[in-house]
Amino acid sequence: MDIRNEDNASGGRYVATVEGHEAEMTFSRASATLIIIDHTGVPEALRGKGVGQALALHAVEEARRGGWKIIPLCPFFKSQALRHEEWRDVVNM
Repeated sequence: MDIRNEDNASGGRYVATVEGHEAEMTFSRASATLIIIDHTGVPEALRGKGVGQALALHAVEEARRGGWKIIPLCPFFKSQALRHEEWRDVVNM
């Protein structure tokens, strides 16, 4: 699955295009070392295919690479973070 980053000064989004449909996870940048994930949107046609999980893992990997932390305001991301203790190095619960 190809996930691309779209960044701007105040935040951005991670976007996955699968089978002609676009799913996204949006974030805002609270500081140089902290992002707030606030929304995950997966179209009905992609539900149950692991697209949301792939976006969440991508966000965690980006945080590790960038040396920042994540505050999970998005209910989906927060529920995933609770299931993945190995993400605790970057997720502030």
